[in-house]
Amino acid sequence: MPSDLVPVQTARNRSLHAGAILAWELAQTSPHTLRAYRRDLADFIDWCDLARADLFMIKRPAVDLYRGTLAGEPATVARKLAALSSFYRYAVSAERIAANPVELVKRPKVDADHSATSGLTVAQVKALLAAARADGPRSHALVSVLVFTGVRLSEALNASTADYGHDTGHRTLGIRRKGGTAARVAVPAPAVEALDAYLGTTGRELAAGTAGGVLPVFTTATGRRWNPSEAFRTVQRLARVAGIQGQISPHSLRHTFATIALDSGTTLHDLQDSMGHADPRTTRRYDRARNTLAKAAGYDVARALA
Repeated sequence: MPSDLVPVQTARNRSLHAGAILAWELAQTSPHTLRAYRRDLADFIDWCDLARADLFMIKRPAVDLYRGTLAGEPATVARKLAALSSFYRYAVSAERIAANPVELVKRPKVDADHSATSGLTVAQVKALLAAARADGPRSHALVSVLVFTGVRLSEALNASTADYGHDTGHRTLGIRRKGGTAARVAVPAPAVEALDAYLGTTGRELAAGTAGGVLPVFTTATGRRWNPSEAFRTVQRLARVAGIQGQISPHSLRHTFATIALDSGTTLHDLQDSMGHADPRTTRRYDRARNTLAKAAGYDVARALA
């Protein structure tokens, strides 16, 4: 590696920059984004350590070198560079550095219509709900909320019992959207039934009324908020129990919520509002992916040759 591209750090000492890193983390508004970005920044710091490079003396040529070491899907590489750019933008605003060294680094083009998330069929969703019901009240409540409201896993897990209420005849759940925006989503009857049954088994519905309603909706047996990684693995395990193949995740249920809603006649505008998309193009991705698969020319060829 050319030494003039990477300013040398004479000692491996992350503690020098720990305060700035912590401040950047606290500035993030999305728990999901923070988890991903934290990993991405940690990977870059490891690379800097190996290169004996100082985190706040990096220039663009060094970032170009780092980009050349990245492997994986274009979306993954783009996210890693976005994480670094976010960190350095914050560093510029905090006057730790003069310019963002990632700003002009070329990022891979990500197909707006491409999604690595697997959607489920109606039959698969029913099988998953049955598996969740058999697994226990908490599993059934979580899967029901994700399937019937389309909220993100982080939005469901961050909700408290005070957020579960009523509005003009609707049962609702107050959530904090990606980006920090507050919203209320309608909770359909099947999810209400599952949630009420779950809260009834824990006694937290009654406790919430006497404790100011600040208890998490989804907790562990010890009363702590359910860890996102554990809830993520629970959904994956239930999908395997239900006999669903492929890489199924909580986001698969959000994807499925969108496609089933569109198949059932929900307008794109209403779906956009329900999912909390700031940009209608994000909602359109679900519609395009759904129609592309359903209208694949291969099906016509197969029918012609049958």
